[in-house]
Amino acid sequence: MSSFSDTNFVKKLSELNNTQQSIQTLSLWLIHHRKNSKSIVQIWHRELQKVVKAHPSKRLTFLYLANDVIQNSKKKGSEFMKDFKLVLPESFKVAAKDADDRTKKSMERILGIWEERGVYNKEIIKQIRSDMGLPKSKSTSVPVVKEKHEKRKHTEREQKPREKKHKSAHAAGGESQSKKKKKEEQLSLKEEIDAMAAEPLAAPDADVLVAKLTDLEQSASCDAAVREKIATLPSQVSDISHLSKITDRESANELSNQVNDACDLLNEYNKRLSAELDERKNVARMLQEFIKQQKDLLDQRQSKLAEYKDKLSKVSMVRQELKSHIQNLPDLTQLPDVTGGLAPLPSAMDLFSL
Repeated sequence: MSSFSDTNFVKKLSELNNTQQSIQTLSLWLIHHRKNSKSIVQIWHRELQKVVKAHPSKRLTFLYLANDVIQNSKKKGSEFMKDFKLVLPESFKVAAKDADDRTKKSMERILGIWEERGVYNKEIIKQIRSDMGLPKSKSTSVPVVKEKHEKRKHTEREQKPREKKHKSAHAAGGESQSKKKKKEEQLSLKEEIDAMAAEPLAAPDADVLVAKLTDLEQSASCDAAVREKIATLPSQVSDISHLSKITDRESANELSNQVNDACDLLNEYNKRLSAELDERKNVARMLQEFIKQQKDLLDQRQSKLAEYKDKLSKVSMVRQELKSHIQNLPDLTQLPDVTGGLAPLPSAMDLFSL
């Protein structure tokens, strides 16, 4: 993978586009160079300010990149979370300046995801929203639904018995509306993500692709230790016929603990396998794009080769003609020796005196 330098990073940012593959490729490269996180964040913040002025449509692309780096780097360290935390309020403020409603809504979604997943605490999110000029009471869809649910429960407790049936139906309708609104917001976010994924993929860099393939060698299906644990699980955790052999509470508790441990182990491993499957699909897609790129490059090189072969043929023909022409020129060595000089020409007086 190419080494990190300020110039190299600025160049990659200038080439960044609003496609999932482009964002993920640069994100992976940055995470690989996380030891330079302070410089990376400073350059990102500086270039974002330039982009807002020169190319406003790319401001969301920069924020999507930061989101991908922050969330996917957590497993390897907290460098990016801490360094981005220092510039995010100012960055969102700059990005929100003169932005249209659709752009601001997308920025709010990023903040909502961070708040919901606990990426940053509520105070930071509140500060960013305040710097963006949003209402301080703004919150994500999940807390809003929860708040409405609590209010509905409180209202139901105060209802009179004779009105309970009618009010319960009304509350159910309110719950249905809340769920519908939440679902619409989730679908809207999903549509935006799907729209990004549907855009044409940028061909991946060879170094990035190699890194992806290398990571797959350490994936769940290659984890021999966990597979060995699963293979050596006692038979009673998967065979219901063993229940008939349990005659006391101690044996039942022991089997219950074994079954719970087995469930935890299998659930965790299944999650890893599911994530690996998604990653393998992503890598397969990257490989397809890489192969397509290489085929296009091969066609271009073959076209260039044919063109230069034609030029070589023409130049060779000219060389042969020139060689033949040189051979047909008179041999200067056969001319009379004139090293002593020629006789002087007659003067005008000599010509007219005759």
